Amino acid sequence: MHFQVLSSGSKGNSSLVRAGEVRLLIDAGLTARAMTERLEAARVSAKAIHHIALSHGHLDHARSAGILSKRNEQLTVHCAERLMKNKSLARARRLSTLRIGSPQTLSDFEGRDPLELQSVQIPHDADPTVAFRIEHEGRRLVVLTDMGHPDRRSLAPLADPHVLLLEFNHDEAMIEVGPYPPALRRRILGDGGHLSNTQSAEALEQLAGPNLHTLILAHLSEHNNTPELARSVAESKLAELGLTDVRVLIASQTEIGENLEV
Repeated sequence: MHFQVLSSGSKGNSSLVRAGEVRLLIDAGLTARAMTERLEAARVSAKAIHHIALSHGHLDHARSAGILSKRNEQLTVHCAERLMKNKSLARARRLSTLRIGSPQTLSDFEGRDPLELQSVQIPHDADPTVAFRIEHEGRRLVVLTDMGHPDRRSLAPLADPHVLLLEFNHDEAMIEVGPYPPALRRRILGDGGHLSNTQSAEALEQLAGPNLHTLILAHLSEHNNTPELARSVAESKLAELGLTDVRVLIASQTEIGENLEV
């Protein structure tokens, strides 16, 4: 199984999973044109995508899911039932309900190379919001962003992946003096908002296990965080956990990431 971040941040989020013949997008938060360009940069045709799994309905995660589905009539969009009337999905040809909390099997158009997708509900102000655990041939990948606080019950079924993409949204000191208006600051800092670097480190302590070899820091705020701050907090927590060999990467808003082997 391979994993590649196509975009990460408030302007759009999407990642590509390649498991044998299966091509799965986790979120599709860019415009259809930008999604197509990022996929081409990853050497994958938009027509070759078999599935899109949506974490929640905010546009920076769901924006082009419907139009991508319309252009590829075999592609299935998997989302919570409440999202099926979301405007971003108005053009979707094939929709399937996520069985939140239960694993489900996804294959290519011919039924080959099944992978297991498990969605886990997490606290966020788009209800429901889920994180994903993907397994294929004994390898585990977890994608977790847009979490209001590090809820232990939500984190437990996501523990011990080989590759972890984890939100490190903001630095608490920076956001307090940053450009955001008070209402937006309260939303981000609230229990349904986004993880601070400190909270992300708390979540990392629950998630990281002996199999973890790569940690990707995702959804960094453009105004209220820096890659250096986020990396420093993450590496300090990994060192505290005795996981100094874990590779730490920063997901980009503007460029696709490395094609990682899970």
